[in-house]
Amino acid sequence: MNIATVLLIALGLAMDAFAVSVASGIVLKSSKMTNAVKMALFFGTFQMMMPVAGWLSGVTLRHFISGFDHFIAFGLLAFVGGRMIYESLWGIEKEERMNPFSTNVLLVLAVATSIDAFAVGLSFAFLEMPIILPVAVIGLVTFSLSFAGIFLGNRFGHIFEKKIEIVGGLILIGIGLKILIEHMAG
Repeated sequence: MNIATVLLIALGLAMDAFAVSVASGIVLKSSKMTNAVKMALFFGTFQMMMPVAGWLSGVTLRHFISGFDHFIAFGLLAFVGGRMIYESLWGIEKEERMNPFSTNVLLVLAVATSIDAFAVGLSFAFLEMPIILPVAVIGLVTFSLSFAGIFLGNRFGHIFEKKIEIVGGLILIGIGLKILIEHMAG
């Protein structure tokens, strides 16, 4: 597999993390650099770990995981997105709102946005491909797009304030639905 193909795979896998980063940047008020690095590290690391886990699992777990991975991703993203919408509509005080940059929320988001990477790792195992280069590219691309997404969301998201938080929540739910539909259709 050539580097251009690996780069395209990395871009495809990073899109969910990028969208979540943009949505999270919308609600960010301070510590932009610290939070951008934290989220990008979580997403980049999980996007690197999941293909390795898939690759190591090979054929053994493929049938077990593929039956319900899309439900897990949908449930996690729908929960986080729904909570963002709820907090925006019902005027939850900023101090009580879910923080997309807290470690627990980041873990949920990182797992939800990297489940597809597990399947990519499985396919690399089936193709008997070395995993080091693809994993490095996937992690770097995801880190870079997630980092940039925070600043894009933060810069342009405040134009619409609370309405954009609803849009951010809908984006997360939409990503979850996309994952669910793709897996159920194919």
